[in-house]
Amino acid sequence: MQSLAILLLAGLASAAVSPYGQCGGVNYSGETTCQSGWSCQYQNDYYSQCLVSTSSTTTTLATTTKSTTTSKATSTSSVSKTTTSASSTTSGTSVGTSTEFVGIEGLNFTINGEPGYFAGSNSYWIGFLTNNDDVDLVLDHMNEAGQRILRIWGFNDVNTVPSSGTVYYQLLKDGVATINTGSDGLQRLDYVVASAEKRNIKLIINFVNNWSDYGGMAAYVTAFGGSQTTWYTNEDAQAAYRTYIKTVIARYSDSSAIFAWELANEPRCNGCDVSTLYNWIKSTSAYIKSLDSEHLVCIGDEGFGLNVQSDGSYPFTYGEGSNFTMNLAIDDIDFGTFHLYPSSWGTTNDWGNLWITAHGAACVAAGKPCLFEEYGVTSDHCAVEAPWQTTALHTKGISADLYWQLGDTLSTGQTSDDGNTIYYGTDDYTCLVTDHIAAIG
Repeated sequence: MQSLAILLLAGLASAAVSPYGQCGGVNYSGETTCQSGWSCQYQNDYYSQCLVSTSSTTTTLATTTKSTTTSKATSTSSVSKTTTSASSTTSGTSVGTSTEFVGIEGLNFTINGEPGYFAGSNSYWIGFLTNNDDVDLVLDHMNEAGQRILRIWGFNDVNTVPSSGTVYYQLLKDGVATINTGSDGLQRLDYVVASAEKRNIKLIINFVNNWSDYGGMAAYVTAFGGSQTTWYTNEDAQAAYRTYIKTVIARYSDSSAIFAWELANEPRCNGCDVSTLYNWIKSTSAYIKSLDSEHLVCIGDEGFGLNVQSDGSYPFTYGEGSNFTMNLAIDDIDFGTFHLYPSSWGTTNDWGNLWITAHGAACVAAGKPCLFEEYGVTSDHCAVEAPWQTTALHTKGISADLYWQLGDTLSTGQTSDDGNTIYYGTDDYTCLVTDHIAAIG
């Protein structure tokens, strides 16, 4: 089977629209004929897309959903939304049409229609909790502190069904993707979204992991074949991935709790030409916008591949297949994301300040805000991370930061400690949360 990257290049040569590309819609003036085996299919008034032709002999992915007895049961063609927040008809900011939704005004994010700099955190685990009171406790503590943004895993992929009581969102097995919408599946994510709505916490929901934690791309590779680098162009894997995206977005597209939809956690394509990630980001972000044009969309990348203020160190290079400025320029990517882990990248903690200012400058040049999305060290948290926060706060182009990761004490005890965890009520929490938010003002 030809890779999508090859098909894309062939499409450019023949003028036919490549797989998953736009082929129609209001104000669209490009090519409307798809490559052989693909047909232009209506998505909405503004977006038609080249998808596998229903008359084609090309093998298509069988996608099913796990049956449930609740009203939240979904199918690939009809999905019930689980939130009741109505979209406001008030004119919004430069991105988005409702002041209930997060927006962008110049180089700033807006929450509740107000631009500013916002603080928050990451919690991969909150959607996997089975106790509603624990979810509420965590979000109450965030709200009390003034943290407004929480980035969470919107994926939890498995290749075999786990033991009873273990939460998972999608089973990927033998070329079939089965979405779990039951009480041990997406209903757990439903509760996080509902709880966040009540507390004015805004969620970044991520759709897949570059790493094997909680399944990620590796789980797709196990089910559909290929490799980590070919995942981005594997048609069956991408079809399953998009079906999952569509299912999640349909549940929460009306929710004021959504800060942004995020393509992946730290996508890399080691040794690939930068066009591989670029084409995947462009195609996937356009697909997400065709489903929900009201909410923001971001990549979730580490910020690799940058020539602005570059010192030539590994993170600035393009070896992981990423070009930060090129990807940020994609129309359907609303803001930039970057992470910071000097000990993992062979750089110093002080070097982190250069990494922050370089991305701020790149975002200013692009005319889009940056989110300092992950950062952490395993010791001396306040001494190292507080200066990073100060640099970010005073760097034009950066409008929010999220430390990795949030920690709290639940009914079952303390949450996971990976060495970077900042626990509620500790001295590090006072320094990196309480004092930081006071400095934001």
